[in-house]
Amino acid sequence: MIVTLIVVCEIAFWLLLAGGLALRYPARMPRTGAAVLLCEPVLELVLLVATAVDLKNGAQPDWKHGLAAVYVGFSVGLGRHTVRRVDAHVAHRFAGGPKPSRPPAGGPERTRYEWQAAGRWILAAAVAIALLQGAAWYVGGDAADPLRTWRQRMLWVIGINLVIALSYTFFPKAAPKASEPSRGAGSDEPAPRR
Repeated sequence: MIVTLIVVCEIAFWLLLAGGLALRYPARMPRTGAAVLLCEPVLELVLLVATAVDLKNGAQPDWKHGLAAVYVGFSVGLGRHTVRRVDAHVAHRFAGGPKPSRPPAGGPERTRYEWQAAGRWILAAAVAIALLQGAAWYVGGDAADPLRTWRQRMLWVIGINLVIALSYTFFPKAAPKASEPSRGAGSDEPAPRR
């Protein structure tokens, strides 16, 4: 039941996102679209409650309960950013909005970008760890071992993201050089000095 609910929540997330943005831009109903987008956190709440009820009714904790906690954690940590990025692309395509920015190619801006991305992933993993720990305390004993296994995986997620962000801090990518302005035919301006 839990795995099915996770799949349903993921599909519903994308359907709500598509519906909300379709109402917001092509249908020109921004308030209704925003209301639909605000329904997305309800999906995580439903999954969280369903998992808690399943454990309360005596279900043996296994990988599915851990996956539910991880799904909720990742929705909290990455969901808002995902919605904002997709919204920017749809606004550009259908409402004449500015072209969405791309990740910086290098320099301190790229380092900052990598730390922001790492922060989102670390938040996702930390929320998942907190939920997994709460479930482990609730279940208690050796029955919570599958939940502890997921907790260790989330520590790996944190470690990997810290390594990536630190690599950009200590070994930053060089910022791309600005291209020289091209001189038009017959221009009297001297070529820029190098």
